[in-house]
Amino acid sequence: MDKNAVHDEKRTKVGKSEIVADFAAEAKLNKKEAAELLQTLLKVIVNRLKNGENVRLIPFGAFEIRDRKARTGRRPGAAGEESEKILIPARRVPVFRPGKELKEAVK
Repeated sequence: MDKNAVHDEKRTKVGKSEIVADFAAEAKLNKKEAAELLQTLLKVIVNRLKNGENVRLIPFGAFEIRDRKARTGRRPGAAGEESEKILIPARRVPVFRPGKELKEAVK
């Protein structure tokens, strides 16, 4: 199979409810318990990131906070008008870095 062909296929989107159902089946829990555990995990990750901590879930991957510097951007003008320079402020952004096993699994 052509490596680039994979990128051209339509991918289905999986939402939280499907993840909860899969999690419940794998862990032999009911859906309510699985949903509560998933919500708790996400809350813990978010709180750690808010505190400036990186979260490593080996071998799955890592959630990190990166600092973006302030920069100059442009606000597009209406047709025929000149664009306006604007200052985009510095900010912190969350980033996910997949682990080696995850990268290998989706190759």
